[in-house]
Amino acid sequence: MCGPYPRRRRYYQIREFQMASSTDELESEDPDDELELDDDPEPPSRVEDLPERLYDINEADTESKTANLEQLTIKEEDAWWNQVPLNNLDLSSNTLTHISPKIENLQSLTVLTLHDNALVELPSEIGKLEKLMRLNVSHNKLSQLPRSIYSLPELRHLNISYNEFNEVDPDISDLHMLEFLDGGHNNIQSLPGGIGFLVRLTALLLPYNHIKELPPDLVNMRSLQKIDLMQNDLTSLPEDMGLLRKLECLYLQHNDILELPEFEGNENLSELHASNNFIKTIPKAMCGNLPHLKILDLRDNKITELPDELCLLRNLNRLDVSNNTISVLPVTLSSLAHLISLQVEGNPIKMIRRDILQCGTARILKTLHERALAKAKEEGGGSDGASTSELPGISVTRLRGGQSDSGDMPSNFPDRYKLRHTRTLAVNLEELTQVPDQVFQIARDEGVHVVDFARNQLSTLPNGLQHMHDLVTELVLSNNVIGYVPQFISQFTRISFLNLSNNLLNDLPKEFGVLNTLRELNIANNRFQFIPNCVYELQGLEILIASENHIKTLNVSGLQSMPRLSTLDLRNNDIDAVPPTLGNLTNITHLELVGNPFRQPRHQILMKGTDAIMSYLRDRIPT
Repeated sequence: MCGPYPRRRRYYQIREFQMASSTDELESEDPDDELELDDDPEPPSRVEDLPERLYDINEADTESKTANLEQLTIKEEDAWWNQVPLNNLDLSSNTLTHISPKIENLQSLTVLTLHDNALVELPSEIGKLEKLMRLNVSHNKLSQLPRSIYSLPELRHLNISYNEFNEVDPDISDLHMLEFLDGGHNNIQSLPGGIGFLVRLTALLLPYNHIKELPPDLVNMRSLQKIDLMQNDLTSLPEDMGLLRKLECLYLQHNDILELPEFEGNENLSELHASNNFIKTIPKAMCGNLPHLKILDLRDNKITELPDELCLLRNLNRLDVSNNTISVLPVTLSSLAHLISLQVEGNPIKMIRRDILQCGTARILKTLHERALAKAKEEGGGSDGASTSELPGISVTRLRGGQSDSGDMPSNFPDRYKLRHTRTLAVNLEELTQVPDQVFQIARDEGVHVVDFARNQLSTLPNGLQHMHDLVTELVLSNNVIGYVPQFISQFTRISFLNLSNNLLNDLPKEFGVLNTLRELNIANNRFQFIPNCVYELQGLEILIASENHIKTLNVSGLQSMPRLSTLDLRNNDIDAVPPTLGNLTNITHLELVGNPFRQPRHQILMKGTDAIMSYLRDRIPT
């Protein structure tokens, strides 16, 4: 007999079909391990009942068992002993009303997808699929799950959204391996005590329910990174939210919340969405507890005053306080070097003329900055005034080329204590054209790894940065007049975040491609006519923001060479055509293309999001 053949992985596909056709045979089409019952672009009908052969798919059929030696020699890879058991079963987007108890025969299943059907109940036998890791039953008519499902030892992903659940079963706490739970768009009134035992959960999504309060042990879910509770009936949050130290995104829009906690301990929080509530004040302590907050959305609340301490939110990109009752904007907002969107419409603001408010964020911040300087002159009496912000690691002396008015380096610049404890060197809004090498030498001695010189007048990277090439992990040089990046950038072997937006760049040095630790690159609002070839060599890059340039074409083969790229922002460029093959880049989960002159995909498709865009493109790939 011939030598051993490799075990063959099977891909079985039953598309929506007319029930008059034979359903006893399942056609093998592609070497994968997924069985999919899905819809064609123009399906004759949807599947209502499943062929019995499906439940015995892992068993050898009569034909392969009775094949003679000659037949096996010709095509031994099709022999039953060389087949791999079914792992992935997709029965979504049909009209199934029930699943047979024989589902228990598919013991090798790790993924079971049943969304968009007409199921009113599930068989308890699903609880016998001990290898099951992902279960999606969204968009059905379920009001409960069999108790046996809560005993699945390997279940990590559970989606029960868009059903008719009135409660979350207390037994859910037995799913000790669960990492993702989506129960949105149901009628859930409360969460059970004991849910805190889901200590591996990273995402808890319960939007569009009727939850009135959160159980105290919610804060025991220490792995949570994302909580979505928008469109519920919450009136408050647990005071000890700070115990959720890994929390990054919190969505609380459209509730009845009266006040926010201080979020002490939530240092990793980057997005806080709490619009359409009844919040009256922003806790001053909260501002000091959220150093990495980028988005703060408090529109449509009852806020009457913004605290000066908002300037402590050093990384804030977007602040929305529209439709409140705020009459004064604190001048300290002008010290937020990364604030690119300030929304204040719908407030009775009297301190700034209406025409200035209508000019947008940049004009408002400029006005506030001018008033801050005037106030500093009044209080300090200096001819040049003092900076309005106490920046971590920097004294308030206004620098000129890195020196004081007397021409000497101020004795307290930089403040070593602040450098040591914040690990950040940040000087913003100081109109610096150069930075002395000594500043970077001191920063190196104190172990600084974040360098931020945004909103100055630098024309290139300061030479002194080379002293910190093996320390810097984040480098922010946005809003300067940088026209070129020197070759020594290749020496930064630990850098993971680089922001060069709002400069005068049109290319990057070829040495740039060796930055394999770089995860996020922002080159928005420059003068690029193409994405430099060196960017495609960044094997670790996950986020590429290149909006507001003059990029004309999309290099799909280049993007294809970036296996980890998940976010691609190309808004407001000059792209005149989108290659359909872009749709094959399934690693891209967030794609922005609005504001380009191409005709296809149309704007309506772009507004539906990344999945719709990619599906549209794939459908237009020539066969």
